[in-house]
Amino acid sequence: LAGLEIDVRRLRGRTLRLTATGFALSFAVGIVVGLGFSAGGFVKSPMFIAIVLVSTSLGVIVPVLKDSGNIGSDFGQLVIAAASIADFGAIILLSLFFSGKGSTSTTGTLILLGIFVLLVTLIGLAIAGVEHSSGLSRVLVRLQDTTAEIRVRGAFVLLLGFVALAENVGLETILGAFAAGALLSLIDRDEMMTHPEFRTKLEAAGFGIFIPVFFVTTGLHFDLGALFSSLSTAARIPLFLLAMLIVRGLPALLYERLIGPQRALIAGLLQATTLPFIVAATQIGVQIGVVTPASASALIAAGLLSVDIFPA
Repeated sequence: LAGLEIDVRRLRGRTLRLTATGFALSFAVGIVVGLGFSAGGFVKSPMFIAIVLVSTSLGVIVPVLKDSGNIGSDFGQLVIAAASIADFGAIILLSLFFSGKGSTSTTGTLILLGIFVLLVTLIGLAIAGVEHSSGLSRVLVRLQDTTAEIRVRGAFVLLLGFVALAENVGLETILGAFAAGALLSLIDRDEMMTHPEFRTKLEAAGFGIFIPVFFVTTGLHFDLGALFSSLSTAARIPLFLLAMLIVRGLPALLYERLIGPQRALIAGLLQATTLPFIVAATQIGVQIGVVTPASASALIAAGLLSVDIFPA
C-alpha cells in the first residue's frame, strides 16, 4: 500500500531534490543522535538507531492525507515523496548494514540488491508488455469485478512473489512488499479508465484486515515487562520520541519556501510519524544483538506515541 501511493511522475525536479536532501540531512542528524544514545548506554549501534529514526510510516500518514483531502495537493504529494524516500531509504539501509542473515558483507548485499532490482525491472517490463495485449486486457476487464477478482488476486501474487524473492536473495521482506506496490503504481497508469475500483479493493483489504492484524500482533509481541523493568528504561520513551521529532522534523524546514512555514511544520510532524518499520527493524535488531529488548520496546512505545500524537 505504501508503494502504491508513490506518484513517480511527481518524484522529480524540485520535489525530488528537496525530499532527497531532507532524507540525507535526517540521516546525518540521526547518526549524531545515535552517537549520543550510544554514549549514554541506551543503544549498542549508532548506525542502527539512525536507520530506525530516519524512517517515516507512509502507510500511516497516507490515510491522514487522504481523509483530510490533501492527498492530491502539492503539499500532500511533497509529504508522500518525502515519506516514500524515507521508507525506501530506511529499508535499503537496513538491508545493507543489518541484514537478518548476518553472513553477507555490505558489498555482497549491494550485489544482491542489484540482482533484486534487475529482476523486479524485468518482471515489471514483462507485466507491462503482457497487460498491453488487447486480448488479455479484455479478459482482465471481464473478470476484474466478478468473483474471480483477477486484478486483486494478481496483486497478491505479485506481493507474495516479491516478498519471497527478497527473502531468497537475503534482503528484508518489507523491501519486496514495497517494491510490489511501487511496481503496480508505475505500470498501472490507466486505472481510472478501465478499473477504478481496483485500488479501492486493495485498500479495503489492507486497511480493513491486514493493518489491524499488524497492530494486534504488534501488541501481542510487545514486551511490556522489559519496558518497565527499570525507571531508566521507561525514561527512554520520551527521549526516543523527541529524537524522532528532531531527526525527521527538522529537515522539513527545507520545504518552507515551497509550501510555507505552517505546512512545513505539519510536514515535519507527519514525517516524524513512524511505527511499522520500527517494529520490523527492532525485531531484526534484537535477533542480531544490536539492540536490547528493553530499548526495542521503548522504541516501539515511542513509535506508538508518534502515531497517536503527531498526525492529530
